[in-house]
Amino acid sequence: MDILELVTKNRSHRRFQESESISMEQLEGLVELARLSPSAANLQPLKFVLSNDPSRNRSVFSCLIWEDYVKNSRGPAEGRRPAAYIIILGDTTITKDFSCNHGIAAQSMLLGAAEMGLGGYMFAGVDKARLASLLGISREYEILLVIALGVPRERVVITEAKDGNIAYWRDINKVHHVPKRPLEEIILDL
Repeated sequence: MDILELVTKNRSHRRFQESESISMEQLEGLVELARLSPSAANLQPLKFVLSNDPSRNRSVFSCLIWEDYVKNSRGPAEGRRPAAYIIILGDTTITKDFSCNHGIAAQSMLLGAAEMGLGGYMFAGVDKARLASLLGISREYEILLVIALGVPRERVVITEAKDGNIAYWRDINKVHHVPKRPLEEIILDL
């Protein structure tokens, strides 16, 4: 698969085959991709908490904000939830400014997940205080992002944004459409 195919395949999935587990080895393999990714000033301040345990997953799920554009959504029902999570933390004993490190690491892991045939979703909308309390994450670690992972249970397609409308939506067949601005709109001729 070439890089364009991989990036196109790497969509934000919100519905999964929860019963199809993801091994700790797969999760560690994804973190290895993050570990090898560029890091601002090479500080490498990120730490990771892995979860593929159903009980722990329920705790993580309860702290996530799902689908801002879909009204009244509380996320997927049981059976369609993620099978695993990677929580990206910033180690404040190394730095207080995590720059773009967590975004780079998350994208590397999500591309790796797509290559494995998995789907993922990157959450910045997290009840961080509650999640830290539920998982016993100490104060020197700042929760930056949560990556949800699983075997996709939905089809996600890219469509062209019309009239600047970038809100994602589902059609009557439950296909998830993600509008993207056209290339000529995002490249400026200055």
